[in-house]
Amino acid sequence: MHARAGQVALPEDLIDVDLLVGAYYDLTPDVDDPAQQVVFGTSGHRGSSLDHAFNEAHIVAITQAIVEYRTAQGTDGPLFIGRDTHALSLPAWTSALEVLAANGVTVMIDARDSFTPTPAVSHAILVHNGAVSPSGVRTSGSGLADGIVVTPSHNPPRDGGFKYNPPHGGPADSDATSWIANRANEIVRGGVAQVKRVDVEHAIAADTTFRYDFLTTYVDDLPNVLDIDAIRSAGVRIGADPLGGASVEYWGAIAERHGLDLTVVNPQVDPRWAFMTLDWDGKIRMDCSSPYAMASLVSRMAAGDALFDVATGNDADSDRHGIVTPDGGLMNPNHYLAVAIQYLYGGARPAWPSDAAIGKTLVSSSLIDRVGAGLGRQVLEVPVGFKFFVPGLLDGSVGFGGEESAGASFLRRDGRVWSTDKDGILLALLASEIIATTGKSPSSLHRDLVAQYGESWYARVDAAASREEKAKLAALSPSQVTATTLAGQEITDRLTEAPGNGAKIGGLKVTTADAWFAARPSGTEDVYKIYAESFVSPEHLAEVQASAKDVVSGALAG
Repeated sequence: MHARAGQVALPEDLIDVDLLVGAYYDLTPDVDDPAQQVVFGTSGHRGSSLDHAFNEAHIVAITQAIVEYRTAQGTDGPLFIGRDTHALSLPAWTSALEVLAANGVTVMIDARDSFTPTPAVSHAILVHNGAVSPSGVRTSGSGLADGIVVTPSHNPPRDGGFKYNPPHGGPADSDATSWIANRANEIVRGGVAQVKRVDVEHAIAADTTFRYDFLTTYVDDLPNVLDIDAIRSAGVRIGADPLGGASVEYWGAIAERHGLDLTVVNPQVDPRWAFMTLDWDGKIRMDCSSPYAMASLVSRMAAGDALFDVATGNDADSDRHGIVTPDGGLMNPNHYLAVAIQYLYGGARPAWPSDAAIGKTLVSSSLIDRVGAGLGRQVLEVPVGFKFFVPGLLDGSVGFGGEESAGASFLRRDGRVWSTDKDGILLALLASEIIATTGKSPSSLHRDLVAQYGESWYARVDAAASREEKAKLAALSPSQVTATTLAGQEITDRLTEAPGNGAKIGGLKVTTADAWFAARPSGTEDVYKIYAESFVSPEHLAEVQASAKDVVSGALAG
């Protein structure tokens, strides 16, 4: 823990924006160095220009690769492109537009020349492809739209990010991202000579470049997914903190358009994020699930600030949510997911399909499983990555998909798809609907769930691992796990594939009657991540974490 975690950043913590942007244009990556290659993680390619990991060559190559990929897939409709407030996002957005225009791609850019949240891009793609039509979303045929979001999500200010959303509106799957990354690295290796490109003035003036009102289209559609009337009628007092991210103008528009008692508590946009409090490790990180990054908002509510019944935060591209209540402080993301599921499936959405499953990642709390069992609903447990919820959200077979990292989305009130990417604005507003219709805070409702299903303790820690050990962990089979007990309890299951869809975990999950752990190798560091939960006690959680290391070590040695 950093000594100044939770304290406002000092001048020495801030990036030099000119240096960062200059490095984007001036530094050339060496793709023979793995650290400087295009690599798509669970949410696109990320890196810093200062590390030769997010530079102009990367972005023009990725964009050219996307052009070739969408052509090969027969995607010939418009491409919706948005960006967040990171310093590298505008340069990368500009580079991408120059390549898209030169290749004759119809591009939809923001009508306000401003920021666009990830969920607004997903929403735009789906609306174009038929989300609001009686026949539903098309995923094949001519005229289909797709999209690009330029964002590293909650990453520090020095980072940039670039992700592709195909016509289904959600994050691209590994087949698509592997092809795009491999092709982009080929292009960079060739000195980007294969990239078609025009200057930005010609790109904006091109007859294939159009303006699209992301904000109005998204904001006006909200009553079809949320009970906005109930929020307004109950007079729920909302404080919304965009944390300097892309939702900053959206929250004001939501308040005005729908007549809500909603205050944007911090309308500042600063690519240095000088107003932020430092995260646990001393970095500036727009993680709205972190009590350190959210310290300013949490302290206002903890001080008895009577202005708000609920306060919310979003990360830089608004695909994550943070919920702060007067009676509970910042909610653990797992706790809020369980409350949202109980509320939505417990009668708030009668038009949803009666067999719509609950989607959760395998590292999310087992409280969700217990809530699902109490509701009589199937819980679909999938590997880490929101892309695994996309098919179910598209066809309505999954009503809600959520991740332990504070990302989720759910169906419209009539059971049709809303977004297939995480929507932090949606989940933040849901907290107000819950208060309006139940008269209770989400924190209070979580306490009700604990009384019914038991209290749990959850944490994630890291353990050292070499590159070879990480590779072995990712390729484990259940038979390699020879341990029979975990923290004094009999092991009931050993999983290397997710039970919900049979997809590879890329690691291991071990369960007992009252606890579990999951181990996954880090993609960027010489560690593996241990997620663990105990329904016994915090001391038992510590035993589970220690035992997990022994179980993994034994499997790797076997």
